[in-house]
Amino acid sequence: MAKKLVIKVTAGADAPERCSQAFTVAAVAVASGVDVSLWLTGESAWFALPGRAAEFELPHAAPLPDLLDSLLTAGRVTLCTQCAARRGITEQDVLTGVRIAGAQVFVQEAMADETQALVY
Repeated sequence: MAKKLVIKVTAGADAPERCSQAFTVAAVAVASGVDVSLWLTGESAWFALPGRAAEFELPHAAPLPDLLDSLLTAGRVTLCTQCAARRGITEQDVLTGVRIAGAQVFVQEAMADETQALVY
C-alpha cells in the first residue's frame, strides 16, 4: 500500500459529488494515518478561501468544512498557482495552512516513492 496519497480535486460546486468524493477520500486517508496532500485546482480553488467550504452543500455527504479542517490539521492543502491567479486569489486571502504552489511541486509529490496519485 502507498504510504503517501496525493489527491488533485478539479471540481467544486460545479460537480458536487466528485468534489465531495475527493475531500472524503482525502479525509478518510489522513484519519487512517496516510500522509495526504490535497491539491485544489479548477473550481475547487475557491475552497482555499475562508467561509467558502461552508457554502458547499451535498445531501448525505460529510460537511466540507469538517473534511477540510481535518486535512489542514493532519495533511497538506495546496492551491494551484495558476488557478489562484485566474481567480485573483493571493497568499493573503487563503486559509491558514493553505500553500500556493505550481505544477512542478505537484509532479514532485506525485512521483515520489511509495506515492499514489488520484485526480477527481
